[in-house]
Amino acid sequence: MPTRGRLGGAGLEAGVTLMELMVVVAIVGILAAIAYPAYTQFVMQTNRTDATKTLQLAAQSLERCYSTNFTYAGCTISTGTVVNDGSVIVTPNLFYNITFAIPDAQDYTLTAVAVQAPQTTDNTCAQFTLASTGQQAAQDTSAVDQTKTCWGSN
Repeated sequence: MPTRGRLGGAGLEAGVTLMELMVVVAIVGILAAIAYPAYTQFVMQTNRTDATKTLQLAAQSLERCYSTNFTYAGCTISTGTVVNDGSVIVTPNLFYNITFAIPDAQDYTLTAVAVQAPQTTDNTCAQFTLASTGQQAAQDTSAVDQTKTCWGSN
């Protein structure tokens, strides 16, 4: 005996209606609207380590050089680059430029500034600094201190 389908005719109907498909598309759209901004924020936070790690490695190299030469100028850092006052290197993932300020033999300040997307849109952590004293600092695009957030201490 034949079964009755949705429209009352003979036979069994199978498939998805347009309305069911539109509900699924709407749900996926809502989930994407929530997830994408969170994902991009997570990516920016993760990429900040490109700056902080490179700053710390460069500082370690400068300290090793200072312990033998008693000056930070003319030191070879971990990338094999000889740095002096005003030298600039790029971080391994190419997101930041690191600038070396070596005003005298006993002091330096390293500054990281974003040069490649998505980090150029990171308004919270626009600039990182690390001094020869070990002082870490970070600022947002309005020059407000964001050290705890940007160096990962919060």
